[in-house]
Amino acid sequence: MRKLEGFAALSEADEALLERISAPSRIVPSQTDLAREGDAPQGVFLILEGIACRHKVRATGTRQITAYLVPGDLCDLDVALLDAMDHSITTLSACRVVLIPPRTVVEVMESHPRIARALRMTTLVDEATLREWLVNVGCRSALERLAHLFCELRIRLQVVGLAEDDSYDLPLTQLDLADTTGLSNVHLNRTLQELRRSGLIEFRGKRVRILDLPRLRALAEFKPNYLHLGERAAA
Repeated sequence: MRKLEGFAALSEADEALLERISAPSRIVPSQTDLAREGDAPQGVFLILEGIACRHKVRATGTRQITAYLVPGDLCDLDVALLDAMDHSITTLSACRVVLIPPRTVVEVMESHPRIARALRMTTLVDEATLREWLVNVGCRSALERLAHLFCELRIRLQVVGLAEDDSYDLPLTQLDLADTTGLSNVHLNRTLQELRRSGLIEFRGKRVRILDLPRLRALAEFKPNYLHLGERAAA
């Protein structure tokens, strides 16, 4: 609800429907495939807790992560239109998820215009974020890639109440970050160390803290306009 309310004013009926839809949730372990490339879609997954990802895997085993799915995110609103998945969706941490049947998605889109508008906006943001990630791996240096990613996650998690004092939980491995930024694991490790030495970030277990947000944003040339959050991205 926190995420959708930023895109549309939801009524009490809208909120009640969202609560009903999200009630039958379940916990799935880390590294669980919610959907595999080539499988017929079973419905739309909603992430309530944890982090999942969209990714592609080559025959060599090389993986490219193309999106993070954080609490409040839906995995492909119109996936029911496809005969088969063209990518996989996998949990990167333990996650609480809900599988929403296609008929429920149709009901929501047809009978609840405010929710429908908000969901369409989230789809546009997903597409914009994918474009920004393409710029990340195509045009930015290793330092800039990681700086940009940490800035983005701060805002996305802050919107749903999961980031405070410029810190947030990041239950990802270095391999996950490497497969996201298109870096080798060794290069990723060196880049993280450089960000630490520069006094920009610190890690305490699985929690990352941004020590100098203005400098980190300047390094990444981070402009949150692609997230379409308006004043919520100004903090």
